[in-house]
Amino acid sequence: MKIAYLTHSLASCWNHGNAHFLRGVLRDLIARGHEVTAYEPAGAWSRQNLVGDHGEAGLRAYRDAYPELVSETYGDLGEVVARAGAADLVLVHEWNEPALVAALGRERKAGGRFTLLFHDTHHRAVSDPEAIRTFDLDGYDGVLAFGETLAEVYRRWGWGDRVFTWHEAADTTLFRPPADESDRNGLVWIGNWGDDERSEELDSFLFEPAQSVRLPLDIYGVRYPEHGLAALRRRGARYHGWLPNAAAPSVFARHLATVHVPRRFYVEQLPGIPTIRVFEALACGIPLASAPWQDSEHLFRPGEDFLVAKDGAEMSRHLAALRDDPDLRRALAASGLATIRARHTCRHRVDELLAILSRITSAETPMRRSA
Repeated sequence: MKIAYLTHSLASCWNHGNAHFLRGVLRDLIARGHEVTAYEPAGAWSRQNLVGDHGEAGLRAYRDAYPELVSETYGDLGEVVARAGAADLVLVHEWNEPALVAALGRERKAGGRFTLLFHDTHHRAVSDPEAIRTFDLDGYDGVLAFGETLAEVYRRWGWGDRVFTWHEAADTTLFRPPADESDRNGLVWIGNWGDDERSEELDSFLFEPAQSVRLPLDIYGVRYPEHGLAALRRRGARYHGWLPNAAAPSVFARHLATVHVPRRFYVEQLPGIPTIRVFEALACGIPLASAPWQDSEHLFRPGEDFLVAKDGAEMSRHLAALRDDPDLRRALAASGLATIRARHTCRHRVDELLAILSRITSAETPMRRSA
């Protein structure tokens, strides 16, 4: 089968978390014998920022980790629509320009013989719904939403059974425990600042607890404003800047534990959706402590796969326990890893995607709906 994925960027993960999941899914599809092409716009802001900060060398970790993946850049809208339209399955990420989204829908309505799916992996459907509703999805066969609460938003918009919940997952060909254990020290947090969406939570559930239990804290990520960097300095954390996602397993392997601090939208308006960092951390066998979030879809076993803190004081207690109790660390790491391997790998998500495609293509009538 020929598959086309229209993404903001496959090559760059600079402030672009969808690249993590996309790389793993495309790798698995290729391993199964499918012909896969990713398309990304020339001048994509993620890649521009990455190359601007680190030069072409910033792409080396991705290229080394994923030699089988290739993305084609485009400038002309008509050209990319024609090229993608020659595939059997076309997936379009929500971080594309509305003109491209609409053009692919028109191509499908005009008799395109491909199945066309819109892939939403962000909170904009609740935080900025008008931005999503500017997309003309007439002609699309379905929507892939990365959580049930997001899928429910699309159902309210009229998609009914043509929206499918498709969670992110870990690429376990890359994210796995180290082959040989070495000394582990301190905490690590890998994440971007995020427009002050969780600045208070980061201090309450990460910076202050780490300082209070005297655990060294290493921070990786981008878009940290000066007041964010000042907060790190006050708390004694070490800021390292951008980390290529392909290098994250080796960083996890050097630390005792990591922490999950969800963005406010995922706690308050889209409960049940963890970020991909949870999947990746557990896949690497590192103990995880989390700020509160509602696992409404029962993806994990809170308390077994990771610890959950209701407030900063409880997070301090969890971090102290992780610091002092190697048996607790081993138990959490083993449980979280087992859950990932049983349910949440990119291989599982490809199985789900192919089942969704089979359901759509076996329907008696075309599955198209206007948002």
